[in-house]
Amino acid sequence: MNMQVLLSAMYLEDENYIDTLNIKTDCLVINQCDRECDKKIRHDTGEASCDVRYIETRQRGLSKSRNMAMDEASADICIFCDNDVEYVKGYDRIIKDAFDRYDDADVIVFFIKRPERTKPVFSKPGRMGYLSVLKIFSPEIAFLRKNLSGIRFDEDFGAGAKYYMGEENIFLYDCLKKGKKIMYVPTMIACVRDEPSTWYQGMDERFFVSRGAGYEAMSRWFSLILILQFAIRKRKMYTDRISTKRAVAKMLEGRREYRRR
Repeated sequence: MNMQVLLSAMYLEDENYIDTLNIKTDCLVINQCDRECDKKIRHDTGEASCDVRYIETRQRGLSKSRNMAMDEASADICIFCDNDVEYVKGYDRIIKDAFDRYDDADVIVFFIKRPERTKPVFSKPGRMGYLSVLKIFSPEIAFLRKNLSGIRFDEDFGAGAKYYMGEENIFLYDCLKKGKKIMYVPTMIACVRDEPSTWYQGMDERFFVSRGAGYEAMSRWFSLILILQFAIRKRKMYTDRISTKRAVAKMLEGRREYRRR
């Protein structure tokens, strides 16, 4: 099976940016900027060459970018990528081998090291469910393209959208609701650069509104339980800025907003 990295980025100069991410495989770049173009390039990585499709668009929003990438992708296996992810050597073989080993999986989640998470979420491979997928972020997600036909990101969520977070959790919930098998493999395929976030400003009121809306999008029936568990489990991380009562109130506000849309 062939593989393609789906890179969502903004204001790149050109396709050569992929070299800074150590991308050595075929790649589809969605570059949100002030231009429009669509071109295919045979790119020299220094070790080999790969096919790059480079699309520039005036559209805005991370989920819109991810959806465009899924719609335009052509490979059997795809993996999401952000512009601060650097792949380890042989990442493509790690991913392909995992899909060979777990040949009934539709989605496989790998480990990407980042400043706030230096070890895998789980120490052993295993099937993921509705609680475990809450710990995942988008670039860790690889999938069989044909098996996810019809499943896309909710464009109300993600950087640049009304609710600026939670899009990957909603996406994985939709996969589970449609009977897709998600496996977790605790093998590191990349690391995230330690750079300031362009969208995350800490657990402020806007954060909790987005979180509450996201839980409602994931599950109308269990959103209240998800809100309460988050408020309790993460209490030490936010009470220096906002009270638990206020945090719950803002999540309920987001939940109501999303229900009314």
